[in-house]
Amino acid sequence: MPLPDHPRVTEVARLLRAAGATGEVRHLPDTARTAAAAAAGLGVPVGAIANSLVFDVGGAPVLILTSGAHRVDEARVAEFLGVPQLTRADPEFVRRHTGQPIGGVAPIGHPEPIGTLVDVELARFDVVWAAAGHPHTVFPTSYDELLRLTEGTPVEVAADSAPQAAP
Repeated sequence: MPLPDHPRVTEVARLLRAAGATGEVRHLPDTARTAAAAAAGLGVPVGAIANSLVFDVGGAPVLILTSGAHRVDEARVAEFLGVPQLTRADPEFVRRHTGQPIGGVAPIGHPEPIGTLVDVELARFDVVWAAAGHPHTVFPTSYDELLRLTEGTPVEVAADSAPQAAP
């Protein structure tokens, strides 16, 4: 399903070029709403998918880019952020703060900057795949480039690791 004129995808592609990113937006025939679906469509390990999860922290959004092989430990990340709790955002909150639908939230291209945490597990992969503004689009990047693009904080976010900033 080509989406060359989809406004969100066009904006993400423009921002990637402007930032000097090396990857091009790729359109997938099937949805990439989940890390498993994206990995299957790309033929890559699920851990190489940067799963974009938006959380509500007292009305403010926080974007966590986690390895598709990880589950975010919300209590530990809340502790890292120094907040009482993280609440998984509902679809309306996600769209309001990112301008993008769940399953297609890109790490960039939001109406306002969003604080971003990036799972250190993604550093294990030479190529990391992230959503590009629509559930049928992704782009290749690297862990270092993802940190640069988002101005994100590297953090261990998995349930089996303490949420400490990476060195």
